Amino acid sequence: MKKWTIIITTFYCGIYLIAHPTDTTIAFHKAIFSKEEKIIFYKLGDIIIPIKIIQFGKITGIVCINLHDNETTSVDAAISVLDETGGTLIKIENNQQRLIRFRLKGISYSFDPNSIFSRTGIEKSLKENSSINRDAIIEVEKFAKRILQLFEANTSCIIALHNNTEGSYSIRTYLPGNEKEMDAKEVYYNQLQDIDDLVLTTDSILYQKMADNGFNSIWQENTKAVRDGSLSIYCGERNKRYINIETQHGKLAQYVQMLQKLISILKEENKEIPEKSGYSP
Repeated sequence: MKKWTIIITTFYCGIYLIAHPTDTTIAFHKAIFSKEEKIIFYKLGDIIIPIKIIQFGKITGIVCINLHDNETTSVDAAISVLDETGGTLIKIENNQQRLIRFRLKGISYSFDPNSIFSRTGIEKSLKENSSINRDAIIEVEKFAKRILQLFEANTSCIIALHNNTEGSYSIRTYLPGNEKEMDAKEVYYNQLQDIDDLVLTTDSILYQKMADNGFNSIWQENTKAVRDGSLSIYCGERNKRYINIETQHGKLAQYVQMLQKLISILKEENKEIPEKSGYSP
């Protein structure tokens, strides 16, 4: 059975409908012309997953992506910042749950959407969270490819939006003797900062600039880090510019501060590059 993409674009002058055979996309242009919203309805097994895309102003090459729908502080911060700076926000809608659950041929499966950007990651996530078979792996793999299609063409930097809980994942995780020591090429630990507030990047320049501004920072060891299917590993393997901003749940002001600084750095680098209009999912 074919899937279809339906794009409904709303302007003051009317509504336009375009259909393509892939999945179902509905795009709404709000009355404020600087903001455009699109929702892709992607069928995964027996469920429909909405993927929301919000374009703030013209394309800047800066794309924020939220994979875990329970990490809402990061999204609130991104909306607040992008409303002033411009950029793109991609958000998986999953009833504020971290894991995505679906059924296929009568069998239930669960997976972490930040572990699906390699076959190894998909297999590991399905096995850890539910059960695993070839059909489920292929189904999740198709979903991952659809997500990647959304930002690869127009993106100069991918910003992953994440939140964590007290002490469960922190800058200390990457220090010598700890769990992810081998995943880090360099680590900057500011002991005046909360250990749970950090950035992790595939890029040495962003690492240094965020560290210079006093933020806990990790430069990922792109060639040796554990191949866990995460977006950071996917980008590191392909020399794509990626940075994850992470704070504890609820620390909105801190998240806004970190994201504002990052985007100011990116804009300063790209100020000579002309902006483009429109966004094609």
